[in-house]
Amino acid sequence: MIAALSTGFLTSFALILAIGSQNAFVLRQGILQRHVFAVSLTCALSDAVLIGLGVVGFGAMVALFPSLPAIMSLAGAVFLFAYGSLRFWASWRGQGHLELGRSTQTLRGAIATSLLFTWLNPHVYLDTLGLIGAVSTRFDMLADKVWFTIGAIFASFIFFFSLGYGAKFISPFMQSTRSWRILDFAVGVLMWALAASLIPGITA
Repeated sequence: MIAALSTGFLTSFALILAIGSQNAFVLRQGILQRHVFAVSLTCALSDAVLIGLGVVGFGAMVALFPSLPAIMSLAGAVFLFAYGSLRFWASWRGQGHLELGRSTQTLRGAIATSLLFTWLNPHVYLDTLGLIGAVSTRFDMLADKVWFTIGAIFASFIFFFSLGYGAKFISPFMQSTRSWRILDFAVGVLMWALAASLIPGITA
């Protein structure tokens, strides 16, 4: 039980630790201190579903729908390019610091954006459905697979809530227009880079 639980936790935490589009959005919401709980919970629950599917077996789904990875890559690239463009526009306008003083996104909008960042990101499928699913195969007993899944999901919850609520400590440094311009520009670069990385998977 301990081995399966710890393996699931460490595997999931190591994969999710890399800064990606989903993490960048959670971090930004944390800095703004807007809908942090809802955004963190949405990302964690989405990961929980994907992890569960990965352990059960995503390979069977891909076998039934071979074009699914390409479709998800295309949709993800379009979304990341569009969101990155918005961040470049925000960086150019230099009004990001004003968002600290007022709500600029509804709860429904924040949740919807969280879902898009999760479910339109092909990389999250590689991590949760592919790699975590592959690691889970080392455990033959059903009980061990369950504990592995619990450990992986627990790591996701800890990470997203720590990222969301921990970001508030950065807020004092984000009071200036220059700081927000740098952050928005960096997020824009990240989004476009991730979008570009999806293109080879479409054309290959």
